[in-house]
This record gives sequence, C-alpha cells and structure tokens, in this order.
Amino acid sequence: MAVTVTLEPAGRCRWDEPVRIVVRGLGPGQPVTLRASLRDEKGALFRAHARYCADAAGLLDLERAPALGGSFAGLEPMGLFWALEPEKPLLRLVKRDVQTPFAVELEVLDGHEPEAQLLLGRAVHERDFLAPGVRREPVRAGRVRGTLFLPPGSKPFPGILDLFGSSGGLCEYRASLLAGHGFAVLALAYFRFEDLPEHLNDVCLEYFEEAVDFMLQHPKVKGPGVGLLGFSKGGDLCLSMASFLKGITATVVINACVANTIAPLRYKDMIIPELSYDLKKHTITESGFLNFVDIWDNPLEKTNHQSLIPLEKAQGPFLFIVSMDDHNWKSKVYARIASEQLQAHGKDRPQIIYYPGSGHCIDPPYFPLCRASVHAVLGQPVFYGGEPKAHSKAQADAWQQIQTFFHKHLNGKKSVRPSKL
Repeated sequence: MAVTVTLEPAGRCRWDEPVRIVVRGLGPGQPVTLRASLRDEKGALFRAHARYCADAAGLLDLERAPALGGSFAGLEPMGLFWALEPEKPLLRLVKRDVQTPFAVELEVLDGHEPEAQLLLGRAVHERDFLAPGVRREPVRAGRVRGTLFLPPGSKPFPGILDLFGSSGGLCEYRASLLAGHGFAVLALAYFRFEDLPEHLNDVCLEYFEEAVDFMLQHPKVKGPGVGLLGFSKGGDLCLSMASFLKGITATVVINACVANTIAPLRYKDMIIPELSYDLKKHTITESGFLNFVDIWDNPLEKTNHQSLIPLEKAQGPFLFIVSMDDHNWKSKVYARIASEQLQAHGKDRPQIIYYPGSGHCIDPPYFPLCRASVHAVLGQPVFYGGEPKAHSKAQADAWQQIQTFFHKHLNGKKSVRPSKL
C-alpha cells in the first residue's frame, strides 16, 4: 500500500487555521520522520522535523500521536509549522506579499533521523493570507499610507488600525488575516515607506488622526469609533492616539511601553518627549545578541513624567498582551503602571493577559518564534526572548483574545464563534 499524506481541510487554507496531518499506508508501529519546509519571498529556507511511530494499523495522525523528538516533542498537531527554523540564523519569518500563499512541503521519511533517508511520501500545503472575498485596497489618501483590507459583504464592518514597530515599512499580514474574521483593517505605515520619513526622528499625531478620520469616513467602516492594534513602538503610538484623539473605541497593545518612546511626539501645540534611555546599559547575550531591555529609564521617575502617556484621557477600554520573556520592553511592569494610572483616575482597570515563556514578537498563530534577528534599522542582531512551545501557545491564545475583545467593544458582541485554535 502506497504511503499518502493527507491534510484536513484539504486544499488551501488560511495561515491562522490549524490543519490535521494524517499519514496512511505505513507498517504497524513503523518509525518515520516528518519534515516540513518552506521558502519565504526572498528564498530563505525554514525547516522543522519530528520523529513519530505509526499505530498498530499503520496510521499516523498528528492529532493523536506525540512526537518522540526532533524540533519538538509531545502532542503538537501544528508543531511542524510553529517549530520552523531558518537555515541561516537571525532570520524572522514574515509574509511580505499577502496576495500569494506560503507553500509548505511535507515529507515522510522511513526511520528516525539521522538514519532516515528513504522518502516514502510527500505533500505540498498552501497557506494563504486572504480569506475568500477579502479585498485588498492600497491607501494613498492625503498623507496616509497603508493598505485597507475589507471583508466580503455589503454591510459596514468594525474598523481597526494596525501598527507595527520600530522597523518601519508596511506590514500587512496581521491586518489581512484579521479581515478574514469580520473586521475592516487598515495596515498603517508611518515611516520607511514610499514618501514617508525614512527615520523615526519626529512623530506628528496629526498623521494618525488623519488615518482615523479616513477610516471613520469610509462607507465600509462601522462607526462611531474604531479600534487600535499596536505592537512594540506601534503600541505606544496607539496609547497616545487613544489618549488624545477622538473616535477611538478600544485599544489593544502587544508588548509596548506606557511612555512615548524613541522620538518626540507632536500634536498641535503640545510636545511629548521620548522616554530617556542609556545605551551603555545594554547587555550582550552568550550568543552575541544585543539585549536592550535595561536601557530604558523608569517612566515613573520625576524627570520622565512628561513622556508618560495620559491614558486616563482615553474614552475606551484597553487590552494589554504581555510576554513574560520580552527582552525589548519591560512589558509586565508597563502594564502594571497603566493599570495603576487608570485606577488612580477612577477609570476601569485594563484587561491584562500574561504569557509565560513568550518572547517579544507576538504574531498570529503558527508563525515560528523569532528569538533574535537583525533589526531593520539598527542593522545588528537583537535578542527578543521566548521559548518556542510556550510562545506558540501564547500566539494562539492572544489571537483569539484580540478578536474577542474587538468583537465585544466594536461590534457589541459578548462572545464570538469559537476558534479552531
């Protein structure tokens, strides 16, 4: 009997959807090695492998069979995806063009590595970033630069602005996936993209105000307000937007500071200075990576009070996603400061979710952990932290928590359809 590799659901699926991998036609108890590989748009190779044994009927179902070792161990049905590692170190797997899928090659080899040599079966699984009917519309409106993703349907949808961090450019993959869950999402660039500033030297909040107005005036965006989703530097920008701008209903920040960072923030006749820091306080890991977590001064110190974002001025609720092994920001400390700051002004405490063992870069589910990579602006390897298995579980849960939070506060839904995660 020929060995076959089948995936359920069959055919192409979204990147944030789980799949069931089943191998049929093996011998009873046969030892095999499963390998997964993909290449990103630049040709960089990412690989993972795990050792298994078929059951008494010659069947191997990754939802029931634990991995015996390799890139991971234990019952991890999606381990071959979240455990992918770059062939060349210090590369992070990101999706640059959401209009094309990632093609993941799955191979079944006889025996356990390193002895496994004979190829028994293979399959190619395509995972895309645009759900059926989701429209991608480049945005060049006034000064605003980004991409709007709209779900299918004639009705308006709850709107979200999505901001990434200090590497700049335009990242679309999180926005495109969120649009598949019923949100109109604007992936917003704010430097290092087209005619926007090349460096993050001076930030004007009016630019982000213009982006909010663009969303609220769009016929496919359901008002009266929008949600904000920000990661790292994009997170503190979202906190500033929620505190100073009108039309913000709910805000989610992923591993961000509660003070303005990196560059002064200007709005009308006001200037919020950046949080002071001392680069001499950085450390070097055993692997030679830069660790910046200790360079930032305490935002509660009197000399830094002006950089602290006045969260108490915000009208809507907050959700803080906090990685306990974040080596870029003291995310746990900052979330606690935010909670104390809001309660001191008679505001509701924010929702805070802590994820032990997770690193700085919380992406949608099944993106592999990036413990360190060469920073796009600094040009040097930066340490981000995290442990692969814990990080994968954090990403899966955080993705569902983000959707639930926005559906509740933007859509008035107390619960959403249970995720497959």
